[in-house]
Amino acid sequence: MDSVPIKSKLTLVVGATDNPERYAYRAAELLQAKGIPVVPIGIKKGMVLGEEILDLRQKPVLAGIHTITLYLGSQNQSEWIDYLIGLEPKRIIFNPGTENPLFFQKAEAAGIEALEACTLVILTTGQF
Repeated sequence: MDSVPIKSKLTLVVGATDNPERYAYRAAELLQAKGIPVVPIGIKKGMVLGEEILDLRQKPVLAGIHTITLYLGSQNQSEWIDYLIGLEPKRIIFNPGTENPLFFQKAEAAGIEALEACTLVILTTGQF
């Protein structure tokens, strides 16, 4: 694990939702509880823990993203792959159900750490 302080690990939650029953919401909640700043982004409007969900379709310019955690199924990712890689995160977490070999390979080719893992597990086991 790198030595970056946890507070600087700005995390983009892709597929964010205001539905507390969804894993994307639970991840945002746990990230925030651990002191990790969260930027929610998706195609649904709403608020996540006081943060407005940014419209993924607008491809907003974002800087300083350390981690992207995906909650967008592989069948819905193709339009966003180049945009997300272009944000130059340090890593992308492919949560269960979001695995995508093409996206994974493109991320690694761009020098981005790609993980097939569960953000909730990584957080609760102190491996974030």
